[in-house]
Formats: sequence, C-alpha cells, structure tokens
Amino acid sequence: MPIRRTRSAAAGHPQAAHAVSGPLVALGLIGAVLCAAVLLFLRFADWAGAHPLTAVLGALLALPVLYVLFRAMPRARELRRAARAGMAQADRELLDAVRTADVAVPRAAVQDRDTVRLVPAPAPAHDGLTAELPEPAPAFSDLDPDGFEAAVADLCVRDGCTDVEVVGGAGDLGADVLATAPDGRRVVVQCKQYGPTNKVGSQDLQRFGGTCWTVHGAQLAVVVTTSAYTAPAEEYAQACGIRCVDGEELTAWAEGSGPAPWGPARTEPLPARPAGAPQHS
Repeated sequence: MPIRRTRSAAAGHPQAAHAVSGPLVALGLIGAVLCAAVLLFLRFADWAGAHPLTAVLGALLALPVLYVLFRAMPRARELRRAARAGMAQADRELLDAVRTADVAVPRAAVQDRDTVRLVPAPAPAHDGLTAELPEPAPAFSDLDPDGFEAAVADLCVRDGCTDVEVVGGAGDLGADVLATAPDGRRVVVQCKQYGPTNKVGSQDLQRFGGTCWTVHGAQLAVVVTTSAYTAPAEEYAQACGIRCVDGEELTAWAEGSGPAPWGPARTEPLPARPAGAPQHS
C-alpha cells in the first residue's frame, strides 16, 4: 500500500500561515507596549507624589516639546507620502529604462528596487591568442579584368609589399602588377583570369618569360591565374624560375591559409644576375 503523505494547511500554504501569524505578532507587540506604558505611568505617579515641585516643572517643560511634536506629525506624514510618491516615480522610470536597454535584469528587480543590477549583454568570447583573420577571399572569377588585377595588387599590399603599382593594359609587355617584396626583391606579376576549362599554356609563359627579366628587371616573376596550368607550361616555368599560382593557391593566399608567392623573407643578399639571364626564385 503506497504511503500517502499529507501536510497541514499552514505547511501547504505558507501565505495562509503568514496571514495568521502576522496579526498575532502585532497584537502581542501592542499588548507589550500598553503594559510598559501602564508600568511607567504608575512609577511616574509614585515619583510625582514624592517630588511634586519637580514633577510640575517637568510637566511645564514637556508641554512645549509635546506641542512641537504634535504640530510636526502632519508635516512628517506629508513628507513620508511625498517620499513614497518619489520612490514610486523613480521605480517606474528605472523599469522603463530597463525595458528599452539591452541589459539583463534579475526578476527580483521588479519587486525590490534595491536589488536592481544592470548586467551588460555578454561580449563574444576571446582567448587573447586568436589572430585576426584576413577578409574572406573575393570571387575572383566574378571580377572584370581590371578588378582582378586590382585584387591581386591589394593582396600584395596586405602581405607586406611596397611600391605596388597596377600597370596592366595595352603595351604592358606582360606585366600587370609591379611591387617590392618585403625582402626587397622586385616582383613582376602577370594576371590570367581564365575559366576553369581554359588552362594557362606554355606560350603564355614564354611570352611572359621573354619580358619579365630583361624589360621589367624582375627578381621574382609570378603568374597568377584563376584556372590551372598545362604540364608544358609548368615545365617551362620551373626551368625559367617563374612562380606559378593557380586558382586553389590564389584562394588560399587570399584567405590566409596559404603563403604569398614570395614566401618568407630572405636573410642573405641577392646574388648578382647577368643582364638578360633569368633569375630563379
């Protein structure tokens, strides 16, 4: 047989118990105050009978004090009412401000104004070790030719190049972007914005290789494409020291997950290069 637990009405309803105990406590306090007043009056009567002159003088001095207190009672009641009204107005203004603010407030604030604590919205977590990542890579294939060259130039500036200049156009002789790498090398970049099925061929590399060293004085020649390179083009680039960046490497470079074409800065001085000889990177 399951055990059935019952509770008294006072235990089950704390509000009802509080409603019953409150008047009893008040009556007890009133009775204690009345008893104390009667005892004090009897003691004072005995003392006044033994010292009538002192009692009369004390009564005469007490009358002005009682008069002042009696006159001050209405004023005190007015001040208390004004104080309660001011506190109520302040509570309303505080709650209105809380409702319009982006803060969290404990539920107790609605009942007790002294417990109001405005808690700002939590800030995003940051461990102090995470480096700021570059902006997302743009959709290079959606840019026009001029925009693609400008985007490559922006990457050069972002990753430490100086003297960056976009020179692509008619009569550029194979150079679209000129720059100075962080280690001081002169960088010459050709941009090839091709579709995914149109690869950069060996003839494109040969035309660029014929001008990048002798005409533009490149110390690092780079071809950047949104597509890929044919096998003969890669062989020619490797033989001539041209750095090839395909679409995947370009995206990694832009997103910060891959290196820039010039890689880490060199610590040793650049070797002297005879005029017209290709420079290997």
